[in-house]
Amino acid sequence: MNPYIEILRPGNALMGAIAIILIAIIDKTISIPLVLAMLAVFFETAAGNVINDYFDYNIDLINKPERPIPSGRISLNAGRNYGYLLFLLGTVCGFLISYITSNWIPFIIVLISDVILYLYAYKLKTMPLIGNITVGFMTGFGFVFGGFTLNNPTIILTSLYLGFFAFVMTTARELVKDIEDMEGDKSEGAKTLPILYGEKITAALAVILIIIDCTLCPILYFNHIFGFYYLIVIAIAVLLFLYSALLIGKNQDRQTAGKVSKYLKIGMLIAFVAFVFGSI
Repeated sequence: MNPYIEILRPGNALMGAIAIILIAIIDKTISIPLVLAMLAVFFETAAGNVINDYFDYNIDLINKPERPIPSGRISLNAGRNYGYLLFLLGTVCGFLISYITSNWIPFIIVLISDVILYLYAYKLKTMPLIGNITVGFMTGFGFVFGGFTLNNPTIILTSLYLGFFAFVMTTARELVKDIEDMEGDKSEGAKTLPILYGEKITAALAVILIIIDCTLCPILYFNHIFGFYYLIVIAIAVLLFLYSALLIGKNQDRQTAGKVSKYLKIGMLIAFVAFVFGSI
């Protein structure tokens, strides 16, 4: 694969655009601003991936030497400039959305994302809990961005609900991943929450976040945002979430954490399917 495509982690960047696609499905609409929003999320996610690899150069020389920058296929300066270009493309898309819709909130959201993604790669990811929250926040921010792109009060409210759901569950999953990666993080001198305060406290916080999300899931039905089909499909996700919480609450070894991380990701994908079915 071409190193300039590989460094984007295109699959990861495309996953980020799912939030916009879901918002489009919920509103049963497609428009130029929505297409631009998908591109903006793709470019911003890709930019975050590239600038993250730039700042992780020394770590990746040891842990992931096959990546484009440490392998020498992309120079350090070229990687940094490539990241800046992608940030610029995402920002231009945000500007065009706001120019077309005469609503400047999407542009402001993209500018905020530029700052947060850069700060995350530079410093925030090494800060216990702050790094986890930042990843969760940016995941939820995609839904909010989609809602404000459409600028429909009902859709904005729905996007805030979905954004909060994604924020809480992603943060929980990031905490579980920190437990899974604890051994490797220790060798790198990282100061994650489980390293500083132990696996049990980290697992307990993840369990609390999972339970909060599960408790809030029915609100989207009872507030008439989604229909009955949503309730059926989301029940599957909730069962998987609660099972994951039970597993990580009982055992915090690396294997269990890896399994729970995978279950939470599957559960979130099922929840996204529930959002689609609830819009039928």
